[in-house]
Amino acid sequence: MLSCKEVGELLSQGLDRKLSFREQLGLKIHLVVCKTCNCYEKQLQFVARSARNLMRPNKPGQGIPPLSDEAETRINSNIKQQLDEEQQIKPE
Repeated sequence: MLSCKEVGELLSQGLDRKLSFREQLGLKIHLVVCKTCNCYEKQLQFVARSARNLMRPNKPGQGIPPLSDEAETRINSNIKQQLDEEQQIKPE
């Protein structure tokens, strides 16, 4: 049976990709017996649903406006710089 840590990772990954049949089966079995992970799954679904609703405007002018090209470039550049710095710090 999957550990709670593995279940947490799979639940999170399941938001971004389709889980394999084996992964889905392992999750279902674990969630039947583990109330903590079952609660975590419900919380994760709530947060994901809330984030989707926040991004989807109900009326014109609502929701989060898209990033400008300049802002997107600046954010991507900062992320790349931080990742490069982390790679330099890690011993290989």
